[in-house]
Amino acid sequence: MNNDRQILFENSADRSRIADQALADADILAALVENLSAAQRRIRQFSATAIKEISVKSPETLLTHVGAIADGLHRPEAQTRWECLETLALLAKLDPTPLADAVEGAEVSLFDEESGFARLAALKFLCTYGALDSGRATQVWPLIREGIQCYHGDPEFEDMLVCVESFAAGNVGGSVRQLVCQCLQFDADNSKGAIGRRASSIVRICQGE
Repeated sequence: MNNDRQILFENSADRSRIADQALADADILAALVENLSAAQRRIRQFSATAIKEISVKSPETLLTHVGAIADGLHRPEAQTRWECLETLALLAKLDPTPLADAVEGAEVSLFDEESGFARLAALKFLCTYGALDSGRATQVWPLIREGIQCYHGDPEFEDMLVCVESFAAGNVGGSVRQLVCQCLQFDADNSKGAIGRRASSIVRICQGE
């Protein structure tokens, strides 16, 4: 990397500003994507965060880099993985077709015992990807169900249910929607507070109310 690109490696740099520069300069964008596989953890994390900023500002710009971003799901540190997952969730809304290979990487983060952020980002990606058609919904539902069962009561569980609610309202097909209803019925009937309300909302969606 040339010295004039050193700003990409400065953790004190403003990620949003770097994202704007990358949108105006294809070389900077390519460098950020390449840095997802850099040897240094801090470089990978910085680049993943900047790429997430780009996905919010102009997600279509990243569609040609889906493979490299999905490969970022296999990095050891949680932050790189959850930033890439958040990015891929946004890209899935534009074109889910090239994201099939990302499901395996998302599964790894879904069962990350040390990072609630990674678990939540993985479930968000799976719910977004699966909500787009019944075939994808059938593919990812077993993972979503297992995530719901494993992390019931964890701090991120309510936010997970928000993702599941969006999934249930998507184009998931009747059979998957019935399975979602069965999975959340107990919480709808027995849980109190926000969890109970969210589960009840999901059940109503699944029942077509």
